[in-house]
Amino acid sequence: MRDHSAAIAGYWDAAAASFDEEPDHGLRADATRAAWAALLRSWLPAPPAEVLDAGCGTGSLSLLLAEDGHRVVGVDLSQKMIQRARAKFAAAQVEGRFLVGDAAVPPADGTSFDAVLCRHLIWTLPDPVAALREWVARLRPGGRLVLVEGRWGRSGEGSAPYADGAGGLPWQAGVGAADLAACVRPLVAGLRIEPLSDVQDLWGGAAVSDERYALIGEAGEIRG
Repeated sequence: MRDHSAAIAGYWDAAAASFDEEPDHGLRADATRAAWAALLRSWLPAPPAEVLDAGCGTGSLSLLLAEDGHRVVGVDLSQKMIQRARAKFAAAQVEGRFLVGDAAVPPADGTSFDAVLCRHLIWTLPDPVAALREWVARLRPGGRLVLVEGRWGRSGEGSAPYADGAGGLPWQAGVGAADLAACVRPLVAGLRIEPLSDVQDLWGGAAVSDERYALIGEAGEIRG
């Protein structure tokens, strides 16, 4: 089977320069930044925690985590996204580790984490269920899986792939909370869903009509 990762990485490399122009990507507005910071605090363990940001993009959420005292490892397939994330951390004078690689199988040397965070990545994955298993496997006992996802007005089955080699994605139109929860529930000990569509500050103060939510799963304790 042909490896399309270079073409897909190239797509996201080309998007990196303008990626932060979206309000919820760049977090440039004070209200948007504060809204995301507050939610991250409510979802994640108390700092300092070891957090994997899978599909970190330009590192905006990673930076919020680091500023709160977490130890962050960000992974993204796009080298240019990673370069921008590293530049953000350097400008803010905070520590973080960023790796270029497949977020579905993070190249983090077998490290385990107190939390795995993933925002708006699942729709790009050819095997999202395998990625979910991989992320849960990286969690320490009692760790948290935090997925910020949605089902939006993106064309779905039968539409043109977003990048060369990215055709046939199972969740190209996003995934609804009920469907994602059905995949995650067997992997975790506890699960809750928080609707986010109506929290306008998250999206730059604009109303959204599609389904957006966070799914927070807790890894089970190891029983001896």
